[in-house]
Amino acid sequence: ADEPGDDTAPVTEAPDDTDAPTTEPSDDGEPEETTAPVDPADIAFDYGVTEDTIRIGLNADLSGAFAPLVTQIVDGQEVFWEMVNDQGGIAGRKIELVVLDNAYDVPTHLANYEEMADESDNGVIMFSQSTGSPHTAATAEALVEDNLLAIPLSWYSGYADPDIGLNVMELYTNYCVEAMNAIEYLTGVHDAKTLGIVSFPGDYGEDGAMGAKIAAEALGLEIVYDGTGAVAPGADVTPVVTELVAAQPDIVWATLNPTTFASVFGGAVQQGLQAQWSGNSPNYNYQLLGTELAAALDSFYTHSTYTQLWGVPGEGMDQMIEAMRTYRPDAPLSDVYIVSWTEGLATKAVLEKAAELGDMTRAGVVAAFQQTEVDFLGLAPPQRWFGDPNDFIVRESYLYDVVLENFTPGVTVSDEGGTGFELLEGPYVGSIGASWDYEP
Repeated sequence: ADEPGDDTAPVTEAPDDTDAPTTEPSDDGEPEETTAPVDPADIAFDYGVTEDTIRIGLNADLSGAFAPLVTQIVDGQEVFWEMVNDQGGIAGRKIELVVLDNAYDVPTHLANYEEMADESDNGVIMFSQSTGSPHTAATAEALVEDNLLAIPLSWYSGYADPDIGLNVMELYTNYCVEAMNAIEYLTGVHDAKTLGIVSFPGDYGEDGAMGAKIAAEALGLEIVYDGTGAVAPGADVTPVVTELVAAQPDIVWATLNPTTFASVFGGAVQQGLQAQWSGNSPNYNYQLLGTELAAALDSFYTHSTYTQLWGVPGEGMDQMIEAMRTYRPDAPLSDVYIVSWTEGLATKAVLEKAAELGDMTRAGVVAAFQQTEVDFLGLAPPQRWFGDPNDFIVRESYLYDVVLENFTPGVTVSDEGGTGFELLEGPYVGSIGASWDYEP
């Protein structure tokens, strides 16, 4: 008899050459049942997939509060799929992106969703980007009803709760754990005793603020200013700045957008606040180093985020930089293309799994998601989405020092330059985030 793992072991084939199980060795030498490749012509499909096309939706903020970041992320994802198409596509099919602007407005997001969820040739197979926490949450029930999957361009901790995010494929760690990690790190480095918090209202701002409060309690920090939900995009920030400066915290945690953050940070620094600042990743845009705030950011800001940033050597980074230089040589240099790439890698992994299983219907793609593990090629920690949330939520984040001399203004992806960062720690998880018990 042949031993498991012997290359001469027999393979069982079905008479019709389709889905017959075969026997292959596992890592421990025991045989595992695998599935023979499915002929692309035999793959089942319904909406968003045809015999030669796969339609993927992006419900993206191209004109609202986060447009400067999101437009670049969309551009990078377009490059990813151009590369995939030139390599043959998925299951013999070329990818077609459907991009609609949600303007960071929930009703507009819902209208876009309904258009792309249509059960016709105009529909999509899944959403590789759904911008915004309240926006994506507003579609969560519909995603389940419509057998659609969405990757949120937001990091709301509620997505890991199956009652909220059953069909939401969140990437990286969440706002809550990110805040725990960063505040624990900064407290240790700067021997901080007091904390100020300023955030937007809603799922984004309040989730980041909650992580900051959990960290403060665990570390014994006194919260001397609690501005949770105190600032709305476009609102006058003067009262917040006044109260923040009066409180004189050692650390300030911000969960805003870059424009609002610049107003709060700039006003506080101008009035003499010498605190160390950080915030959830969407709070900061490296292009702020091209403004009058550059020197203050160099002195007082630590950037927290979820991935490696531009230029860190590795398989995924090298692939992304080569593709951006090939397909968009004049695109501005930006770190957010890493988000584009990881969104693309996750989407591709799910669709390839569905093709492997012979079912690219919407329901088949959701089923494939629940069996998918993604290797982000070093750009971010690997990830899966099944089992107990405490076992699969990502707890690692990355911390970067803002370094003005590492910033090269006006360069493109084809130039040698930098976005003004130096890695401090990452992938990093503090003791608070590591021990945090996620309770849906």
